[in-house]
Amino acid sequence: MPSLLKQLGLATLLAAALPAHAHKLWLLPSHTAVSEPQWVTVDASISNEIFGFERAYPVDTVQVTGPSGERAAVDNATRMHTRSVFDVQLEQEGSYRIAVAQPGFFLMYEVDGERKRARGNDAAQMLKELPANASNVKMMESHNRLETVVTLGAPNNTALNPTGKGLEIEFLSHPNDLYAGETAKWRLLVDGKPARNLKVELVPGGTRYRDSQEDWSVTSDKKGLVEITWPSAGRYFLEVGTSDKQTSHPKADERRLQYLGTFEVLPM
Repeated sequence: MPSLLKQLGLATLLAAALPAHAHKLWLLPSHTAVSEPQWVTVDASISNEIFGFERAYPVDTVQVTGPSGERAAVDNATRMHTRSVFDVQLEQEGSYRIAVAQPGFFLMYEVDGERKRARGNDAAQMLKELPANASNVKMMESHNRLETVVTLGAPNNTALNPTGKGLEIEFLSHPNDLYAGETAKWRLLVDGKPARNLKVELVPGGTRYRDSQEDWSVTSDKKGLVEITWPSAGRYFLEVGTSDKQTSHPKADERRLQYLGTFEVLPM
């Protein structure tokens, strides 16, 4: 299937095949809040260790939404061995949403008893290119959203408005206004509607210097709300996922949704 394989990013394919608890996908901005116009550099990687570079995550689909709600430019996007990297220029005062959204389809099948996997964006084309002797074919739809927010000057919320697609966070507390000891209130949404009983896992950065992950979790209530009390200053990785049957293709058995975010908490 040469034409299909050209569409596939190896790192993305491997990440989809691995258990969620084994490898984390994350974005890491060099700064989350600045007082003067400047460039911010963002790393993207897949790793066991939070914010430790292991395998590059593709950023071909990165989108930056500026403080006015319009697209902002991305520069110097490069894929290395252990990480991808790109620059975002902060020129307009306010908050910028930096996101890599990866909707697509994950296909599993067998050929002569050998298991095969493929990932792509066009479900119909993927099925068309299946080998004639493929068996035990299963298709899953997936929506991964990696996200972080950076702010120049005073924060605003225009860029942070939910898109209504997939699993997202409605930031009732601004993500660049987080302080140690304080509590942030956020709402989980699936396709724009409150998502109840979802478990949000949080891990502080710097795991290589600790004997334990020091992770904890909170669960969304019936209105999709979660309250997160930040124990200390630093950078945090957030992960939440769910699944349903609301697929966009009739051959897909399941839709898996995942939101992965990086946030910085400042000292009081």
